[in-house]
Amino acid sequence: MMRSPPALGNGGKLTSDIEKTYTIAAMDLKQIRYFIMACEMRSLSRAAEVLGLSQPSLSRQIQLLEAELRHHLLARTGRGVEPTPAGLRFLAHAKALDALAQHARQDMRAYASTEQDKVRLGMPHRVARRLAPQIVQAFRRQHPEAALTLAEGLSSEMNEWLAKDRVDLALLYDPPPSTLVRFESVYREDLVLAYARSSRPLPPARVRARDLGRYPLVLPSVPNTIRALVDKTCRDLDVVLDIVAEVDVVHTILETMTQDTLYTILPRSALHDMPGRNYLVCSEIVDPTIMNNLTLATPLRHPLPALVEATAAIIRGLDMRQLFA
Repeated sequence: MMRSPPALGNGGKLTSDIEKTYTIAAMDLKQIRYFIMACEMRSLSRAAEVLGLSQPSLSRQIQLLEAELRHHLLARTGRGVEPTPAGLRFLAHAKALDALAQHARQDMRAYASTEQDKVRLGMPHRVARRLAPQIVQAFRRQHPEAALTLAEGLSSEMNEWLAKDRVDLALLYDPPPSTLVRFESVYREDLVLAYARSSRPLPPARVRARDLGRYPLVLPSVPNTIRALVDKTCRDLDVVLDIVAEVDVVHTILETMTQDTLYTILPRSALHDMPGRNYLVCSEIVDPTIMNNLTLATPLRHPLPALVEATAAIIRGLDMRQLFA
């Protein structure tokens, strides 16, 4: 029969090495992972969605973890949850334990597996059209016995897929800060004001960001990385945008613009993806320039599998400027 944990002392805090050992042994690695995700998302409902749990189930597991540690780890706020001082202290231990567990799983899977090596790469649709051929060719040349799986989706989806271990690495735009993922910038590109040649009034070649409110815009809906960049820039300048429609597909946005005197804001290279691009022109956005940031994202654990590292090296070696020209 398992013995009860030692009695508390000094105001309810664990004090002896025996007590600490008991507590760590009793903790569930899944509970630790759930706690990390709740801290990462700052929201129990969002964390539950990413983890594939119901919110009551997630809350219950964190309560059990708090009972084992005998400390409140999360505090509710008007916007979600925040780690308490004890939660922040435990978070460093939790991440170390989670990283060790992840490494152990990977090592044992690699030891037991007799299947062909495989790496899973996630990318946004527009990035995949430009980079996938070069990545696949280089991968086949360098690793002929291995397999590369490509998954396409929104940048926000890539972040979740990394957290859920659905992809091994990803390319994504302007990710939010994360304690679970490492981000490395691989290419930055300016956003431009795009419109049909027949548009009136015809904007100047250089449009100040503070003047963007003069143009009726078609933009992607929230959440979208381009929309987030534009909204933040205009919010900082106290500019109110005239958004007449929200459309999430770039090709549909550009098609919509050719039917009316409308404007949009998008990466410069996106204009080249449109079949009727000869009918479209653009103006630079200045004071300030709005730049997006394509990043290479990998799970923040050491070491990464050799094939994942090799795939990341292929991506770093691409001539991004030429591929996005």
